[in-house]
Amino acid sequence: MIIDAHTHMWPDAVAKRALAGSVPDLERRGDGTASGLKESMAAAGIDRSVCLAVANDGAAVDKANKFSGSLDPDYFIGVGSVHPELSAEENVESLRRHGLKGVKIHPFFQKYALDDPRMDRLFDAMQGEFAVIIHIGSISTASSEGVCSPSMLAELIRKFPRLDVIACHFGGYRQFQAAVDTVVGLPVYLDTSWPPSLAELNPADVRKAIEAHGPERIIFASDWPMADQGREIQAVRELGLPDSDVDNILGLNLARLLKISS
Repeated sequence: MIIDAHTHMWPDAVAKRALAGSVPDLERRGDGTASGLKESMAAAGIDRSVCLAVANDGAAVDKANKFSGSLDPDYFIGVGSVHPELSAEENVESLRRHGLKGVKIHPFFQKYALDDPRMDRLFDAMQGEFAVIIHIGSISTASSEGVCSPSMLAELIRKFPRLDVIACHFGGYRQFQAAVDTVVGLPVYLDTSWPPSLAELNPADVRKAIEAHGPERIIFASDWPMADQGREIQAVRELGLPDSDVDNILGLNLARLLKISS
């Protein structure tokens, strides 16, 4: 089973506009629609894709979660959104109402810092129930310092040790060495997304980081439509890891975390 843990998809009516407002310096590899993602999955041999919702404010949270909860489970695993403009209780109730197993946190797009005090009660409330997928690292020309840096992730894990965290981009997009120095070894899962491609990184460095962190806590992710799903699978296969580790990374690790059956 191959599961892509990091994709973005919107309702057809807003996909073009939403995609245009995402990271400006990355080439688009798809149109951000359900049909476009299904076509990409079929070409790459992917069984399921995790679709990440990002609500820009509190008013958009339940709408985003309703959409994520409505996705076809034969192809997609919807992940919801939360926002500190709502109370912890309101956020968690929305996730439960729409049957969601996890949330996406993207401080840059949601306009709050990872250490925003308003988030403390929410992180505490999500411990042991929801997987929390967090963008860590810089974006475009914006620095992650004071927003969602590798060191801020380390502090979050110290404060909330029972939180099931998947740190995007190996725990430091465009900050691979900082991620290796700060995040590798923490009790978190790391996703492999690195648009435009994981192949941009030195395979020996990536393999060393995976071995140090533990391949059982590495999760395949593409960041479609910012990267090509098939190319990202190939990049994982070309790291030189044992076949059993590759199988776990490409799907089995996430299946165990989210209790996904084939």
